[in-house]
Amino acid sequence: MSDSSPLPPVRLHSEAELARDALSTPLLSRAARLARWAGPDTRVDAGGGLVDEQLPAAAEALGLSGDDAAADASEAWRVAVDAGLVEIADEEEGTVRAGEDLALLTGGSPHDVLAVWLTALETVLADASVPDLDGLLDQDGEVDLSGLDWDPEAEAEFLDGVLGNLYLLTAGEDAPGGAPVPLPALAASVIVPSDMGEPTNDVLEQVSDAMMRLDDQFRMLEPVGLVEYQPVDEALMADADEEPAAPVDETDVSRYGMVRLTPLGLYGMRARLLEAGFEAPAVGDLADKGADALLDGTAAFPPAAAQAETEQWLQRRESLAAARELLAAARGSDTGAPLRRLRCQQALSLVGASAEPALREVLDDAELGGLARVWLTEHGAADVPAPSEEMVYWLTIDTVAAQLAAEGNSEELGALVEGLAQQHSGFFAAVWRVDHPATADVLEAMGRLHPDKKVAKEARKAAFKARSQQGG
Repeated sequence: MSDSSPLPPVRLHSEAELARDALSTPLLSRAARLARWAGPDTRVDAGGGLVDEQLPAAAEALGLSGDDAAADASEAWRVAVDAGLVEIADEEEGTVRAGEDLALLTGGSPHDVLAVWLTALETVLADASVPDLDGLLDQDGEVDLSGLDWDPEAEAEFLDGVLGNLYLLTAGEDAPGGAPVPLPALAASVIVPSDMGEPTNDVLEQVSDAMMRLDDQFRMLEPVGLVEYQPVDEALMADADEEPAAPVDETDVSRYGMVRLTPLGLYGMRARLLEAGFEAPAVGDLADKGADALLDGTAAFPPAAAQAETEQWLQRRESLAAARELLAAARGSDTGAPLRRLRCQQALSLVGASAEPALREVLDDAELGGLARVWLTEHGAADVPAPSEEMVYWLTIDTVAAQLAAEGNSEELGALVEGLAQQHSGFFAAVWRVDHPATADVLEAMGRLHPDKKVAKEARKAAFKARSQQGG
């Protein structure tokens, strides 16, 4: 995932909601309970971990039982130390005291709570990149690292890539969290080359291996609240000779694991991406900025996100003043100006009739007069002057240029181009004269998009004339 282009905007829950989610995650709540449980008799080893003799008591304090109780208590303690909920008081004695950040969980702001949670998340992500060492124990119970094929940097990069792709898939949804993603598809997204048609057996084996790694990693990441995870069906990992305990649906893709970022996980991933230098917008980022930032910032947003961002921006402003600011920001002859005017028109559609004076003020403006007439007509205003033929053609070029910038050569744009040529007789004979910076580019696009070869040829001839007129 390149950090050179902005990621899709995400819609986050409020910090208050996210802080409540963070406090209720199993891992952070356990870490906080252990931090409050620790006392003068608590002892840690040289690495800050609880000594083995105290793990049973820690597990009991957390209400944990079973084979994994001690390991889960140890993980919660490590998170408590890393997140500043517990501090080492005396390294030689191995004593501890409550950390400064423990009080933030009850007395801090939502942002403070989320900062603690983000630290806990980094601890878990680091742990998730470490392979299972149980199979590497020698006869003396020591870890034999000679049999370990592990590149810590590559493993962390792999997990970051997977989570980055999961973020992209989540950001493409209308609601935080999105739909669950099948684990095979997520693994394939970082293994299978984008230009590969049919994956080879070797690539498919790599995807299968990646799925097994991710199954372990997502099981670790769920307790910290990053993901909701449905693990791989244990029956799939059983020996082929074994009979399944119950009939299985071979077409059920969920058996291979399903994962989604939680709303808290979406927040956490965005924070990590921003820290890594990515441009990762969130809806609401532009609410306190000027209209120029709004129109430019939402230029690449999907429609639903653009509307949500614009609604938040308008909520902070009086309608008439907002309309005037939007119209002023929509002016310009640069390549981004047509799309700004389209976003301006879409924003003005959300403004009530009280904005009418602002639209009337620009009726004679060469760049804004056309969209002003459209708005006034749609709002049932009286005495709206008819546009000149020159203004109609200028607005047509501007609209198509904006759609090209927003959508490229889409089917919808193709239908628009076809309709324009049908509605206006002599369209190409007149439109090439329009004094708009994008006239030649729009006509060339119309030549590419129009299905009728004769009409397409007319468009290309008109584009040549327009470019000659512009001196290009």
